[in-house]
Amino acid sequence: MSSVLIPLLICAPLAAPGPARAGLIDADVRKVEAAPAPDAVLPLDVGFIDESGRPVTLRNAIGGLPSVLVFADYTCRTLCGPILEFTVAGLAKTGLRPGADFHLVALGIDPKDKPAAAQAMRARHLDAGSPIGAATVFLTGSNAAVRDVTQAAGLRYSYDAEHDQYAHPAAVYVVDAKGRVRRVLSPLGLDAADLRLAIVDAGRGTVGTLADRIHLLCYGYDPVKGVYTERITSMLAVAAVITLVVMLGGISLMARRERRSLPP
Repeated sequence: MSSVLIPLLICAPLAAPGPARAGLIDADVRKVEAAPAPDAVLPLDVGFIDESGRPVTLRNAIGGLPSVLVFADYTCRTLCGPILEFTVAGLAKTGLRPGADFHLVALGIDPKDKPAAAQAMRARHLDAGSPIGAATVFLTGSNAAVRDVTQAAGLRYSYDAEHDQYAHPAAVYVVDAKGRVRRVLSPLGLDAADLRLAIVDAGRGTVGTLADRIHLLCYGYDPVKGVYTERITSMLAVAAVITLVVMLGGISLMARRERRSLPP
């Protein structure tokens, strides 16, 4: 899977003046990307702690369903919260059933964050009484646990020690029930139709309708932009080739019949 060209979340104090605004150099920012390897699979048995303080594995969090995974810095006060809200808003418009068709998993990339920080982010950006809220889990983990999952996901980020913040990609991962990365989408301008198609694709026939699967045939995924695009041009090209082959075959058949009908 190609690297997804999506905006970066640079969670640093926005009001800080001059050179103190960020503790990262250009080289640190340039290496930030979401670039999972082809057929990347997340390590599902890695242990985490959920926002209630209970030990869970990533497998437990996914719960045997296609899942939307958002990496976040729970103490970020700039864009991490809005990105989560954009994702929730997009999911709410997909027409799919939270908890039955998909789960939403937020995974904290700062190993210093504790369940209280995860609870605070949930309270700020997610309606606890909503169906999506009930189908969402916030995870915190050790440095090793976070590293294992982010490396498998191809998520590369940089730590700004001066401000204790992270620069990381704004990326929404869609994984199947076995933890295989199926799609990486941009959450900025996230389209509900793209989300639905990605989850249906990750469901491998267990989620969505026949119409959804037909849409998957008619739409192609653009890994560079992180969106689905219509493959009309490709389909028309294929149809034109088929039509040409049929026409040539018909002309050839007619020519042979005409030759046979001529007197010797």
